[in-house]
Amino acid sequence: MTIHRRFIIQFFTQLILLFLLLVLTSLIVLMIIGFYLSNDEAKNDLTAADSLYLGSHMIKKNGKPAFDAELKKRADEQNGWLLALSKKGKVLAAYHAPESLASAIQTKESTALLLEKDAALSQFKIWELHPMDTQPVILLFGKTNAAQLLLKHLAADIDWAHQQLGLSTATLEALDKQKARIQLIDANKKVLDSAGSLPERSSLETLSDLSENEQYSVAVYKHEPSGLTVTVEAEHHVQSSAGSSIEKKLSSPLLVILVLLFILLLAVSIWYANKFGTPVVVLMKWIENLGNGIYEQPRDLHERPLLLTRKGKLKRKFRLYKELIDTLEELTRTLHDNERQRKKMSQTREEWTSGLSHDLKTPLSSIAGYTNMLQSDQYDWTEEEKKSFIQTISEKSNYMMKLIEDLTLTYRLRNDSLPIVKQPVDLNEFIRRTVIHYINMAEYEPFIFQFEPYPEQLLAPIDPKWFQRVLDNLIMNALKYNPAGTTIQLSVTMIEQELVMITIDDDGIGMDHETLDQLFQRYYRGTNTTDPSNGTGLGMAITKQLIKLHGGSINVKSAPSEGTSIRILLPAKEKEEPHSAG
Repeated sequence: MTIHRRFIIQFFTQLILLFLLLVLTSLIVLMIIGFYLSNDEAKNDLTAADSLYLGSHMIKKNGKPAFDAELKKRADEQNGWLLALSKKGKVLAAYHAPESLASAIQTKESTALLLEKDAALSQFKIWELHPMDTQPVILLFGKTNAAQLLLKHLAADIDWAHQQLGLSTATLEALDKQKARIQLIDANKKVLDSAGSLPERSSLETLSDLSENEQYSVAVYKHEPSGLTVTVEAEHHVQSSAGSSIEKKLSSPLLVILVLLFILLLAVSIWYANKFGTPVVVLMKWIENLGNGIYEQPRDLHERPLLLTRKGKLKRKFRLYKELIDTLEELTRTLHDNERQRKKMSQTREEWTSGLSHDLKTPLSSIAGYTNMLQSDQYDWTEEEKKSFIQTISEKSNYMMKLIEDLTLTYRLRNDSLPIVKQPVDLNEFIRRTVIHYINMAEYEPFIFQFEPYPEQLLAPIDPKWFQRVLDNLIMNALKYNPAGTTIQLSVTMIEQELVMITIDDDGIGMDHETLDQLFQRYYRGTNTTDPSNGTGLGMAITKQLIKLHGGSINVKSAPSEGTSIRILLPAKEKEEPHSAG
């Protein structure tokens, strides 16, 4: 899976989870607000309460349903009564319920007719509750019309003949305590007499004026013989208005909810920053380290890799960037290897330069020494001694010339400025002459040479001069780096009539892995040689470049004490250049 697709999946998943979290949080907030609203509405008006609220305030007492203290308190505050019935109409519990209603239900009268009898005295509502630990309950809540009750008790005490109330002191105290007002009104709607703690009215335009304030319950009675009307207004005993109560009750939980939402947002932000930001910072630190030449992963204070667990596995928050991390690891390894190779090459170049200086200085010293000896008049050298001096000077000069030629050839190959002139050459005969040349050299007499030609004539496009250099370099390496008695075998064969394979094998001392790795590097010179001059360190690099110019390749296999096997592949035919039709 690509990093682009992984990012899409990761962000899509996170957004879905965040959306679900917000939905869940919103539902919880709405449930909390609904709970507080329901409670607040019930505290101000039980008729607005739901069955869940009422059911939570039903208790079990002596094995029967009962009302808890809070529900009774709410009924008292709202001048109401409570009545719990079974589904068959049996009274299970009652609180301030009208006795006529309760007794009538016990005698199996119709509940609807009973409610109709007391309709002037009550406003009621019915719920069917299903408590978990008891049978279903029919709950009735009724609001007593306080003004109607007062009027019912006071009407008999009014002095209709003298057009005055004539209330007793006890009755007046009851009116004050009830926060009620009674007024006697004539046919012209003029107030003749009044009593109670509420403000008096001078007159009434219409009877509907009595109910203009919802805080009061109103009752009206007209005495037909006298033509007078009595009105009673009584205050509802509600503690506070619904709006102010809701605002008061919701202010605290809303503040808590806002704080919780802020904490949730902060936590999600920190989580996102840690999940997506921290890995980016670590990767940037890694890149910065690479730029500063530190070729390793960033580490913590305990020198442990920041990207890995204690078990060496990639940490979860970094898995999103796996492809990038793999690329950085590969880049780190490559840069580290290049830096190691650069240092080794630099060291090798310095050693080669030092050795080359020594290799040039030594023959120059010999040449200068022998030249001075020949020019000296203090000694009379014999002809034989002069020939020996001249031969040494010639050998040292040839060695220096070869060294300079190798340097020149190396830079020409490096700059692709060496001309190659290919021509068809019989490789069987070409290699046979080369082998015979080394067999006839007395210094290589202790070595054993073998040659296996291709059974047929084998023509291949090569440059005889530079390919001879290739064979000489390879054969000389086998002679210089192996002891006397080593067998050096050369062979030529064809591969599918397309490639020529030249093999040079020996059963000598072989090479270790490090030598084999650096065999074709410039300036590298082997250490297990008996040749005091030890070569220029450029021969194998030149050999590989010359074979490459011939369109071929070279492969070397070797191991200590197992000899060396060299395979050269060359095209059997010169590639034809495409030409346009004329």
